[in-house]
Amino acid sequence: MRLGTRWTSGEEPPEAVPESLREGIAGVDATIPVDVLGAPRPRWTLTWLEGKPIAELANGVLVELDEEGNAVVRHASDDESP
Repeated sequence: MRLGTRWTSGEEPPEAVPESLREGIAGVDATIPVDVLGAPRPRWTLTWLEGKPIAELANGVLVELDEEGNAVVRHASDDESP
């Protein structure tokens, strides 16, 4: 069993976050505007499903690996049926 971890968007991901996800995470973080009023940034959660890492942002954005091991960014609602 592998334990996950959490960190705030815009911060350096913990060492537990695989290198293969870091570029995708950084790309998502770059799209989040800085809140001039000081609202907290959303937090990432790293989990493992069937041995594969998944980083999920509090707003439902996911960064996971495709079959070739490349980072893919999608939204959790992409799995939901209409």
